[in-house]
Amino acid sequence: MKLPFNHRRLALVLVVIVAGLALHQLRAPTPPVTVTVGTPESSGQAATDFLQLGSLRLAGCEIGKAAMVGTVHAYCTEFPVPEDWSVPQGRQIMLRVALVKSRAAKPAQDLLVFLDGGPGGAAIDDYPGIAPAFNEMRSRRHLLLVDQRGTGGSSQLRCKSDPEAADDERRQRESVQRVAIDHGGIDVPGLQRGLRECLQTLSTRADPAQYTTGNAVRDLEALRQALGAPQLDLVGVSYGTRVAQQYAGSYPQSVRSVLLDSAVPNELVLGSETAVNLDAALKARFEACRQMPACAARFGDPYASLYRLRDQLRAKPQAATLRDPVTYERLDAEVSAADLAMTARLFAYSPATAALLPLTIDEALAGHYAPLLGQRKLITDAVTGQLTDGMALSVSCADDADLLQPRPQDAPLLLGDTMVQYLRAACEVWPRGQRSANFHEPWRSAVPTLVLGGQYDPITPVRYGEAIVGNLPNGRLLVLRGQSHGVLGSGCMPRLAGEFIDTLATKTLQAGCLDALGDTPAFLSYNGAAP
Repeated sequence: MKLPFNHRRLALVLVVIVAGLALHQLRAPTPPVTVTVGTPESSGQAATDFLQLGSLRLAGCEIGKAAMVGTVHAYCTEFPVPEDWSVPQGRQIMLRVALVKSRAAKPAQDLLVFLDGGPGGAAIDDYPGIAPAFNEMRSRRHLLLVDQRGTGGSSQLRCKSDPEAADDERRQRESVQRVAIDHGGIDVPGLQRGLRECLQTLSTRADPAQYTTGNAVRDLEALRQALGAPQLDLVGVSYGTRVAQQYAGSYPQSVRSVLLDSAVPNELVLGSETAVNLDAALKARFEACRQMPACAARFGDPYASLYRLRDQLRAKPQAATLRDPVTYERLDAEVSAADLAMTARLFAYSPATAALLPLTIDEALAGHYAPLLGQRKLITDAVTGQLTDGMALSVSCADDADLLQPRPQDAPLLLGDTMVQYLRAACEVWPRGQRSANFHEPWRSAVPTLVLGGQYDPITPVRYGEAIVGNLPNGRLLVLRGQSHGVLGSGCMPRLAGEFIDTLATKTLQAGCLDALGDTPAFLSYNGAAP
């Protein structure tokens, strides 16, 4: 549910102690957080690069993937938690933890926490791609990063670890999506057979039923206690906004502030409105094109063209030849309605990529399919490798799947009701963990909270933010014009986020600088938008 932060916005944005020790820590008075910084040894030995926070010692490290957006210097450690919190002395998960230091000589006692999206995103790997959005917030506070259980370096729930096998796994998932969209239904036996094979592989090292939002919340609180029990400033993106609300609801005294970017209300059944939200976002963005004379003259009605192309490809897929956008190898491929739907969905997550859609659709209607296929391959390859599907299923099956109802009314839409079909079928096989009795109750709190929404968000529309803020007396919603999903890095928003974290002001925060944001003009040709 994770750009411009970068393309990681696609998808779309988501922590051993025994029971007696945990209870003791939860009840103990909150001590000040003591941070000790390592210094070079006077004996001439190699410098010791470490931080000591509470009982945890973190060593200097580089985080992120250098081949993508570079790395960031941080301090890393592993933190053990029970896989099953009801059996604290059973199998343990080692959570990968990192801390990015504040620029201040004497940082504030509270800690920022980035909660990644997806579900399935790994916060430590993803952070370098969105680091500029945190620049102001980090001016006086350290930033805590935790790969949520099941992602990244925290007992990742991937069926296959070999890179080539993982590529095969990704292609199989994509094939399931394509068949579902092209033919209006999930291949249930094929999907469930693949999931059973995956579960057999995972069974020796993990119980997927334990990789839930609720257990991740308990992980974060245990880690907070080990760090010296500082208050937390939660910054959640997409699915991470649900984690933030669940944590703040369970441990209200642990939270100083909350910032929710592209927010998901607790009461929403995730997956139930995917097709409707995408259609509404595309319709609104394409209507903005129609209101611009040059765009209307060039493309007419892009929304109608989208569905005309969908119907043509559904009736008769087309052969196309192109060069791979990464390797430049020749590719002979078939273009189907699924390629169009997947491209439109993922491109809608960012204003910069959404601006390409009218031109891409128009070119395909003229028989030029290479741009559509090239863009689809480029963006799906980038996104699917960054999310952990097993963890996403564990979260979805525990939190929402049993509440999903068939939505035949969505069948005419670009995605149809395939998301609901997929989750219902998958969760018949995938182990289903427990959720709390009040999991889907609205979050109600007086904690200072800033909620951000993009005007054209295709997955978490502005109305979700409105629903959340309605229950928060110290909450405020900022709507960013022309933006889509994951807006924390847009325009002056990083500065405003820093001011909010420093002052805890919501009602008096001066957000007029966001008025400079607006629609990204559609590309009228391969040279870009009109001057």
